[in-house]
Amino acid sequence: MRRADRRITEAEAWGILERGAYGVLSTVVADGVPYGVPLSYCVLDGAIYLHCALEGRKLDGLVRVPRVSFCVVGATRVLPEAFGTLYESCIVEGAAQEVYGDAKQAALEGLVGKYAAGFEDEGLRYIDARRGETRVFRIDVVCLSGKARRA
Repeated sequence: MRRADRRITEAEAWGILERGAYGVLSTVVADGVPYGVPLSYCVLDGAIYLHCALEGRKLDGLVRVPRVSFCVVGATRVLPEAFGTLYESCIVEGAAQEVYGDAKQAALEGLVGKYAAGFEDEGLRYIDARRGETRVFRIDVVCLSGKARRA
């Protein structure tokens, strides 16, 4: 990290990851082309879970090269008078793999809990109705780093 004075602890980086509203998943698709896509996710038991359709560019990248990068930006505030920005962010290097059965169900319920709190019953019905239309991947965190400028 070039700006070591902006490095935050691993615990702080986990906090940003767990609180984040969305993250950007970066993969490598056909012909080595990089592909980054913003998406919703949840963190369960120290791993990142995401869902996708049965086909698509994101899925192609996850299957082609399971090594991924995942970035979350937390709170930000532009400081025009200082030509700078207050920010917090974290970057994960990880390995993605598809999950099935109980792990898939837990991840989908985790997504409902994060993004549809108060609508859990409806969320369970939604999951049951569409389970066969979605794939779920777990990203095992290999490396996590974070950076912030808070003052």
